[in-house]
Amino acid sequence: MDLLLQLTPIILFFVIFYFILIRPQQKRQKQVQQMQSNLQKGDKVITIGGLHAVVHALDEDKIVLQTEGGTKLTYDRTAVREVVSE
Repeated sequence: MDLLLQLTPIILFFVIFYFILIRPQQKRQKQVQQMQSNLQKGDKVITIGGLHAVVHALDEDKIVLQTEGGTKLTYDRTAVREVVSE
């Protein structure tokens, strides 16, 4: 019983750590993966590098982005940070 009382603060620390840091990060990661899998042709996106472009073509794990100047670049789907809504 004495050992359990000594371990209670450590166990409580790990539970709080899980709910404050780990769980929210997992939720955000799941949302980003869902957003990347739902990309469609014509979506305006921003990449993790800061490139603003429109999705020109889609493949299973790659996308072709077209910039405002007409340049077409190929990226991995995971490079998309967010879809811009107007």
